[in-house]
Amino acid sequence: MKILYYIYQICFALPILLVLTILTALVTIVGSLIGGAHIWGYYPGKIWSQLICVFLLIPVKVRGREKIHKHTSYVFVPNHQGAFDIFLIYGFLGRNFKWMMKKSLRKLPFVGKACESAGHIFVDRSGPKKVLETIRQAKASLKDGVSLVVFPEGARTFTGHMGYFKKGAFQLADELQLEVVPVTIDGSFQILPRTGKWIHRHRMILTIHDPIPPKGQGIENIKATMAEAYAAVESALPEEYKGMVKNEDQ
Repeated sequence: MKILYYIYQICFALPILLVLTILTALVTIVGSLIGGAHIWGYYPGKIWSQLICVFLLIPVKVRGREKIHKHTSYVFVPNHQGAFDIFLIYGFLGRNFKWMMKKSLRKLPFVGKACESAGHIFVDRSGPKKVLETIRQAKASLKDGVSLVVFPEGARTFTGHMGYFKKGAFQLADELQLEVVPVTIDGSFQILPRTGKWIHRHRMILTIHDPIPPKGQGIENIKATMAEAYAAVESALPEEYKGMVKNEDQ
């Protein structure tokens, strides 16, 4: 069965998805130039992500979407299991949002330019002025119910276990006094882990936890929110992936 799936993805699914990726990037770039990055920066990517899961025969289940309100801006903090986290969040979170992503992703052909046109936020840590510029861009994006998605681990896991959370997303939420929403991704690691070369068919589950409101402002609020978010995300993982294992590059 695995061999048949490999043949299917090489001969049928992946060529179609490559064309879809290029078309989605072009539609996003052109649409955002014409006007309305709020729309063109989200819906083409959402449809693209859903089609990727459909063509690769990957079942998806979402839990807890009723816990978030349509017109409220949040900072979503999911764990980072693998490459398919992008498709799960983009396609099935059900909220218009901006990614906060590594600056290096801007260099990806088509996709990098599409992300820039869509108003996604590239993190530049080269100096204090660049960090402040990133924060200002994030502030400008978080309006009219648009939210922010940040992987607080900063990198994909090597083992399926969660790594340490970095403070950036929580500092931003603290400064803007926004609710933080922990999100658990389960199954992406089995589909394509960080060191994997082949896509494996496996179900993915997206669990949206209760929003964490700010309990004040400052370092104590940041620490408390980080700890609460980490515990919430880990609670929906299978037992085999609970317990921290530090990522090699952290």
